[in-house]
Amino acid sequence: MDLEALSSGPLEDVADPAPVVARETVFDGRIWDIVRETVTFGGSPMTREYMAHPGAVVVAAIDDDERMLLINQYRQPIGMREWELPAGLLDVEGEDPLAAAQRELAEEADLVAADWRKLAAYHPSAGGSDELITVFEARGLSDAPGIHERTDEEAEIVVRWVPIEEVLAGITAGRLHNGPLLTAALLVHARR
Repeated sequence: MDLEALSSGPLEDVADPAPVVARETVFDGRIWDIVRETVTFGGSPMTREYMAHPGAVVVAAIDDDERMLLINQYRQPIGMREWELPAGLLDVEGEDPLAAAQRELAEEADLVAADWRKLAAYHPSAGGSDELITVFEARGLSDAPGIHERTDEEAEIVVRWVPIEEVLAGITAGRLHNGPLLTAALLVHARR
């Protein structure tokens, strides 16, 4: 890798995988695993553990009044009911991220959308996970043909339509903490 080119070339992330010399799964989980890899980096071995994640999608559903659909959902790891966007894992083998986003919007909000646009894809914690979250904007909303039965964390989802300006105010005031919500709301705002 030409490090000098990185310091002066176009601003973009560059694929440059280090050669893996050893890999093992140290925890085999229901949704994600913890892996330990040893790579050769800078001429020396380096060992890191990280969460192997299937990836996820998040949907910024925007209605004709420029309101964003938020859902409030309980999250056990943080012990909070957090405002979020419809989102979910890429846990269906071979499922395209757009198809997953369409599925999640129907399952979590009972909506379908006529217009879809990919806003971005990002790594929320590249130092500890290989998770990639793809953010979509959905417009031209209408009711889904059926209602999805919700269980576990989804059993007590609260749905609320919020003006984008109010979402942004909640972010800048530090009242909203969900990373995908923050990212998607700022992307929607930047593209308006």
